[in-house]
Amino acid sequence: MEPLMGLAFSAVSTVASGALSGAGGEAGRRISERLYSLLGRARPEAGATLPVTESERADAARDLLELSGNSQELADEVAEWLREASWLARRTAPTAPARPRMLPPSTSVFTDREDVVEWIEALPDEGDGPFVGVLTGPGGIGKTAVAVRGGSRLRERFPDGDLFVDLAGDSAATALTPSDVLARFLEALGVAPDRIPGDEARQRDLYRTLTADRGLLVVLDNAHDDAQVMPLIPASPTSLTLVTSRHRLTRLTAHHGARPRTLTPLSTEDAMLLLTRTVGRAAPEAAVRAVAEGTGGYPLAVCTTGAGLAEREHLSWERVARELRQDAGGSPVTDDPVRLAHDVSYAELAPDAAAFYRALGSWSWPALTVPLAAQAAGVDESAARSLLELLARVHLLEEVAEERYRFHDAARAHARELALTEDGHGRVAAAVRRVAVATLKSTARADHQVMPLRWRVGPAYRNLREQPQPGDAKRALEELSRERENTAAVIRAAAHHGFDDLVWQLCEAMWSLHLRLGFHAQWIDTHLLGAEAARRQAAEFGDPRAVGRVLVQLAFAYMGVGRADDASDALAEAVAADRACGHLRGEASAVETAGLLQLRLWNWREAGRRFQEARGIWERVADGDDGWADKARAVALLDLHTGRAESGAGEFDAALGRLNGALVGFRSLGPLGDRYNEGRVYMCLGELHLNAGDLEQALVCLDNAVAVMTAEGAGVQLADAVEVRAGVYRRGGRRGEEAADLRVAEEWYLRLGDLAGAGRVQERLGELGE
Repeated sequence: MEPLMGLAFSAVSTVASGALSGAGGEAGRRISERLYSLLGRARPEAGATLPVTESERADAARDLLELSGNSQELADEVAEWLREASWLARRTAPTAPARPRMLPPSTSVFTDREDVVEWIEALPDEGDGPFVGVLTGPGGIGKTAVAVRGGSRLRERFPDGDLFVDLAGDSAATALTPSDVLARFLEALGVAPDRIPGDEARQRDLYRTLTADRGLLVVLDNAHDDAQVMPLIPASPTSLTLVTSRHRLTRLTAHHGARPRTLTPLSTEDAMLLLTRTVGRAAPEAAVRAVAEGTGGYPLAVCTTGAGLAEREHLSWERVARELRQDAGGSPVTDDPVRLAHDVSYAELAPDAAAFYRALGSWSWPALTVPLAAQAAGVDESAARSLLELLARVHLLEEVAEERYRFHDAARAHARELALTEDGHGRVAAAVRRVAVATLKSTARADHQVMPLRWRVGPAYRNLREQPQPGDAKRALEELSRERENTAAVIRAAAHHGFDDLVWQLCEAMWSLHLRLGFHAQWIDTHLLGAEAARRQAAEFGDPRAVGRVLVQLAFAYMGVGRADDASDALAEAVAADRACGHLRGEASAVETAGLLQLRLWNWREAGRRFQEARGIWERVADGDDGWADKARAVALLDLHTGRAESGAGEFDAALGRLNGALVGFRSLGPLGDRYNEGRVYMCLGELHLNAGDLEQALVCLDNAVAVMTAEGAGVQLADAVEVRAGVYRRGGRRGEEAADLRVAEEWYLRLGDLAGAGRVQERLGELGE
């Protein structure tokens, strides 16, 4: 691809992706609409539609280049658009330089493996990078410890930081998706969570861009297969990636030249040394040897056994050695020494601790927090805290952060097997339900604090009436983000056990997290389960309104990853479901969302038709119906949307009348009206007049927008309005006023952490000599 064609293709892809997902904000919308205008002039007979596929984007890029060759004026216009699009791409740039340090500390009792550590240290010296090493071996053989030890030795050779993730690849059901990991890594590299692309392909491209010139160490622990790992290999030739897995990753070797190394058990002498280091006290050599042989030289078995001996001084070495033998003849067990070590440790637990351990194995929870553990076991949080600490001391759990624990996958499998055999499916299901109910309560509360005015259908929201205080929304969103992987696991666990009433409600409660921060792979995965659960509930005696609610949320997820057809299908089903159950508010919401999808696709007239259809549905909502109190505001919003569609279609008079009608509608909402949406209408009116060439009317409307957004404290919208007004001053040749507005916009963008916005206005200030 020629350089200029590559530049145009990249710009079109960035703008089109942002238009469909909404990730570009208002600035991205305007840049998208300018692309529509340019492509319309390139092919006036065909009419422009949003280029969604790669071939459509390539065609659009060629059309732009051909258009620019028609005249100098058009060439300047295309060049200006390309510059604007480049600033949109920079929205995903790190908000601040970041040098992540995610590698966990190496264990103080690390023993032997010096040859493997030296092999890791030599990897960056083997020709040209990126360098990839793969450690394979059965569970408990010590792969993670060796990778962390080798990585710690190499840290100084990778000045740009280190990334670490447990890929949870012991099974396909628990394995993290590449998209989940890329989102985590991009945030660690300084990309704001709300600026991370929704689809995996763009996440991967951004990851490669950010790592292309950096000396990074990346440790990918517990990989399930090659497909999980390959998108996570950084692009830099000075990077090193260490992968651990129970499986041979042959594609990684074929495609990236990965160097494989298989770990074997420790020698008896090294197992004895590790055992005595773990226990911390001397014992007769024969007894230590017998126990070490019983562990099969598996470091996890050695450490688990040693932790039990260290915790319980009354426990004799001879007894442990006997328990680690398979039969009375005393022959050492070699097939699963890790399982035997866990059996020994479990047998020494008090009944309450043993029951607690089994309860934690009710599902594969990504992180065991105190509240989650308390609910799983049916104990209070004080007891859960003490029991978690106990299990960590005997090496059945690992504390990975303050009051956050995790199982080694072998210990998790052990605990789950015991839970099923000793407690039965009924008690395991009851543990999952307790966790799911508690998670729903906390998630719904946090979701309500982030978006208190949104309408919901789930009963979890019935008693949530208090208005959030300043700072509550930020803290609640942080909580939702911190617990998102656990919440997704809860949804999967609830779905597995048939708790449909909880599954769809948990999906509804995740709305504010996904709307604000994305995490689209998880969003789609969980909401597919939620939609199935809602359908089953509706077919029985559940709330039929849930089907449309979850499907509309799923449609937004599909839009975020560029799957417009899937979004359209989900919305069509949502409309049908709400219509079937007579839920007018839900039907109107689904039709409105279908209109928003068409608006993003540049199908202006179809969008307008959908908005008017939704308006007609709202007109049928009567006093006492769901949504009656919000009817006037909903109708005004639909007039705003319709005005935008008519503006996009070039219908100036219709758009002007519609937007003025929306303004009246918002002003009529009680004593205070809806000032924020009034400001949005003024912005649309300002843009409408600006596109029609009426600079004075544009300024009048934008002045009103700035005043409203200032009074409302809406910083994002205020910065945008001031920047647009600066553009009006620019077209009118009023350089002093333009510069003053640009400085105000710069101040707000910096305050909001929007470095791309700040850079955009700074570039223009530089052109003005400011």
